[in-house]
Amino acid sequence: MSTQPAFSYLQTAAQGASPVGLVVQLYDTILRDFSRAKAAQAAGDIEGRVKQLNHALTVIAHLQSVLDFEQGGEAAKRFQQFYNVTRELIVQANAKATDESIDQLIALYSKVRQAWYQADQKLAVGDPDAPSQPGGNGAGSPRGGQMDLDDSVPRRRWDT
Repeated sequence: MSTQPAFSYLQTAAQGASPVGLVVQLYDTILRDFSRAKAAQAAGDIEGRVKQLNHALTVIAHLQSVLDFEQGGEAAKRFQQFYNVTRELIVQANAKATDESIDQLIALYSKVRQAWYQADQKLAVGDPDAPSQPGGNGAGSPRGGQMDLDDSVPRRRWDT
């Protein structure tokens, strides 16, 4: 039952979070999954690696399911592409079982997580340059609709 205090902490944090803050928390979950998958891989725990990467896929599927293409416009489309590409990268990371493949995922999600975090911080202090809140659906862009995911995702798959 050692996870009960951690679960209670996460539940309390989620209750006080802004919609953008909730997106940041989901990215944190994905990054923890990747780190745990890497640790399991280093320990030779194939089942553990698969479990963690599958959990990351579940969280990403949730983020995709709440994209609002009507209100999110181009940003929602780009996030849809980002999630599709990175879901494929996760499947490949599971098959390749290399540290580099998981490190690439950590780098990609860390960059996007940081952009969401910065947007949340700006919203919290009432920065006039902050993007409007995405209504809790994760469809908005951390940089006011101008987030360039092309810089984070390999181009060879990005435009498919």
